[in-house]
Amino acid sequence: MATLEEIRKEITRLDEDLLQLLSRRKTLSIEVARSKQATHRPIRDEHREQELLERLIAQGRPLGLSAYYINQVYRLIIEDSVLSQQAFIQEQLNGQGGDGASIAFLGPVGSYSSLAARKYLSRHVGAIHECSCSTFQDVIQSVESGQVEFGVLPIENTSSGSINEVYDLMQHTSLSIVGELTLPIEHCLLAATETTESHIRTIYAHPQPIQQCSNYLQTRMAEVRLEYCDSSSAAMAKVRELNSPEAAALGSAAGGALFGLMPIAERLANQTDNITRFIVVARKAIDVAMQVPAKTTLILSTAQKAGSLVEALLILRNHDINMTKLESRPIQGNPWEEMFYIDVAANLNDTAMQTALRELNAIARSMKVLGCYPSEDVRPTQLPAYLMPTPL
Repeated sequence: MATLEEIRKEITRLDEDLLQLLSRRKTLSIEVARSKQATHRPIRDEHREQELLERLIAQGRPLGLSAYYINQVYRLIIEDSVLSQQAFIQEQLNGQGGDGASIAFLGPVGSYSSLAARKYLSRHVGAIHECSCSTFQDVIQSVESGQVEFGVLPIENTSSGSINEVYDLMQHTSLSIVGELTLPIEHCLLAATETTESHIRTIYAHPQPIQQCSNYLQTRMAEVRLEYCDSSSAAMAKVRELNSPEAAALGSAAGGALFGLMPIAERLANQTDNITRFIVVARKAIDVAMQVPAKTTLILSTAQKAGSLVEALLILRNHDINMTKLESRPIQGNPWEEMFYIDVAANLNDTAMQTALRELNAIARSMKVLGCYPSEDVRPTQLPAYLMPTPL
């Protein structure tokens, strides 16, 4: 019988083999992207994805692998393949990519925005030059001035809703939205030393995590003092500096590890699926290949009369353009007037979209396209009901 050490060595060898195979698979997926680029075929082939999963589930069962396990593993593999192919085609179209890029974000390294910045650029470039900023306005100014190429900004959260400050800043900038991404937000209570929840007297956090964890804070930590910080990283840095069993920060476990903090409570958000959507901005707009799923964001000010917004939305419906987001914000300096932010699942260069924009421009008081960019919303491959996996 093999010893524990021998078994672990065999697992290590298998893990190394798996990494080599995954790398080879990713290389082949880029070759697929080259072919699709030449033949103008869509990035996703959901029928093939479904056939692949059905075949793998059938092959895995005799090997002791459940449908749930196979589906979870290949969901990540398929998503990475789709996004990598999209990134490759976009780089070829816009002349992007290369050895490195610079990006600005809110807070020091370790903040949720910095994790989002790394995630976005990981598929596009090699080295990353990071620029931490203390405010959203600083992020925008860093890009506008040419100090960095990109800026990443949180725009909405499934728990706390839209981030109004970012929407307001986008009214006045000349920057274009060139990308989006989502990041699961898993809030933890982080401490610098061995302690428990009952010993905590002060929690340091950015306002967003406080809002997103309000149920936990009100029920479990009602007597604890809350100290607001400019970012989650600033909160973690403060707790590291204090090194006290009575101080804790709200943030991610990954971010906390960068500051030597340990989680003493996990999964604290009001919603189980707590996800933040980020936008990426740059000085120059990009083109999106027609085979890549695209989103277009615009801001619209309608006439101050009944039915004006409905009239505008009917134009989108009449051209079969799906609206994915509608957000209203006050027009600064114009009391009681509103600007509408609209996201649509459409390519700016599509004929229907161009026609709709002309019609919107004819009835709107003002209109501005903020950007057209690849959609990173990769829906899971649908399986037949009898194959739908369930957790064990």
